[in-house]
Amino acid sequence: METTTPALGAEDRHVPVLLRACVDLLVPALQEPGAVYVDATLGMAGHAVAVLDAAPGARLVGIDRDEQALALARERLERAGHGERIELVHATYDEIPDVLCELGLPAADAVMMDLGLSSFQIDTAERGFSYVGDGPLDMRMDTSAPTTAADILRDADEAEIARILHEYGDERFARRIARRVVEARATAPLERSSQLVALVDAAIPAAVRATGGHPAKRTFQALRIAVNAELEILARAVDGALDAVRVGGRVVVESYHSGEDRLVKSAFGRRTRSSAPAGLPVELAEHSPTFRALTRGAVTADEAEQTSNSRSASVRLRAVERTRAGS
Repeated sequence: METTTPALGAEDRHVPVLLRACVDLLVPALQEPGAVYVDATLGMAGHAVAVLDAAPGARLVGIDRDEQALALARERLERAGHGERIELVHATYDEIPDVLCELGLPAADAVMMDLGLSSFQIDTAERGFSYVGDGPLDMRMDTSAPTTAADILRDADEAEIARILHEYGDERFARRIARRVVEARATAPLERSSQLVALVDAAIPAAVRATGGHPAKRTFQALRIAVNAELEILARAVDGALDAVRVGGRVVVESYHSGEDRLVKSAFGRRTRSSAPAGLPVELAEHSPTFRALTRGAVTADEAEQTSNSRSASVRLRAVERTRAGS
């Protein structure tokens, strides 16, 4: 008798990072009936389901730029019994204020951002995110966006490719890899992930390849960030989220790249510091911080979680709470 493998649901495709810590940080702001929880990077809805389970009076506004992810998340949320409490929107996470406005919501009570890739995106070969296996060099989170990784490798000059690899991937062999890209594309365009992996492998010294994980990891990360303009969007998104929450509202962000964490730390720092000029004997109310930090520095995953979920190894979680109104 022929058997078929059941299709994987969203809960089988991605393990949320620091789930309990996120729920504990978000739920205190979601106690009132009708409280608005914005998951700005909904993904497979792992965090969203847990938050809605723990805050039965809250409603979810789920945002994602990946339409496939939104469809899978909707199915999961409906299976979990939350179908009547959700509004899912195809958008990027810097559009939080616009999304709330379009839904007629004056503010959010809590906002969550889990940055980077989901396991679903990595494991879907035709999306081109993974350096394991082979697929087209796409890497678009929103497949309707115009520019793919292959486009960048075809059109950018050597200096720009090197900048992308160094700035977004912390790749110390960025110039060598960029030079190889330009040499290779003179013969034929780079269109498959396996081609890029082979090229990176040849560009990095053997002694380095033997340590520190897969040699193409940083190159693929850098191209993904560039294709999706992730840091530019994040800079706008964090300020938009902070502006969108009401007094008592909370913003929680999980970052997986040093550039992401620097942006989040800087944005949170601006809101949690006094704006009073140095030397004032008394701080006026309008100069007092509008937010307070809920974490001491960045929270990281413990050894047990890093062992069970490799994606958690680089996570940095930061959270703040609005303490007063103000710009």
